[in-house]
Amino acid sequence: MTVFLIRHGQTQGNLERRYVSFTDEPLCPQGREALKGHMPPEADYVYTSPMRRCRETAALLYPGTAAEAVPGLEETNFGAFEGHTYEELKNIPSYQTWLDSGGTAPPPGGEGKSTVRQRILSAFTAIAARHGPEDRIALVIHGGTIMMLLETLEPSGLFYHWQASNGGGFRCRWKNGALTDVEKL
Repeated sequence: MTVFLIRHGQTQGNLERRYVSFTDEPLCPQGREALKGHMPPEADYVYTSPMRRCRETAALLYPGTAAEAVPGLEETNFGAFEGHTYEELKNIPSYQTWLDSGGTAPPPGGEGKSTVRQRILSAFTAIAARHGPEDRIALVIHGGTIMMLLETLEPSGLFYHWQASNGGGFRCRWKNGALTDVEKL
């Protein structure tokens, strides 16, 4: 199965470099405009995070295609750090603890890496189980969700290597429980 992992278009929070997870913000005008120039890969099926920014991106990239919102594909819940920037948080000890842990320790009121991984993998494997080897599926999701999927299911085990720009992402193959042949879109 061919899998396209596409990051949602730009939001105001992205422009301001804020941690945004459960804030259900829309695409900003610049984000909508930037997506107009994108030629998305052809997909037989489209899935999104339930968040508005992902659903709006899917509607712009795949007009006329019914996209299914799948709970579990959301971004990491940043808890008390939600809506804040690095500059606003850098002197807060719990923020430094979270950074030093590489995200394994949950932020106050948020999710740690193992919880996020389990949630995202459960959602993705349920989707994958519905499809055959010739299907092409697009997941319009969050940057952190893409990085978590590839860190976990791509053999290299990298995380930050898989950063995608807004509207960008990766093409890969789902085979034998792994995402392989990863190429930047």
